[in-house]
Amino acid sequence: MGLGSLFKRNKNKKEEETADCHIDINTQDCDGCEKCVIACQNNVLMMADEVSSVWNAQACKSCKVCMAICPNDCITVN
Repeated sequence: MGLGSLFKRNKNKKEEETADCHIDINTQDCDGCEKCVIACQNNVLMMADEVSSVWNAQACKSCKVCMAICPNDCITVN
């Protein structure tokens, strides 16, 4: 068994499926701190009218970092 066998890919593995992600932001409680926008690794959120808003929901991987970092608990990821 050579070193190359450690790096073989499983060709029978199904393609990664994108899960439908639903992000809710309570804009009335958002104070526009931008912490969620900065923390999002997938550029899902953006600032609009001084509050956070969903920009690209399809890119969301449901990691819930935005939920965890929000000081006002105004983000919900399902």
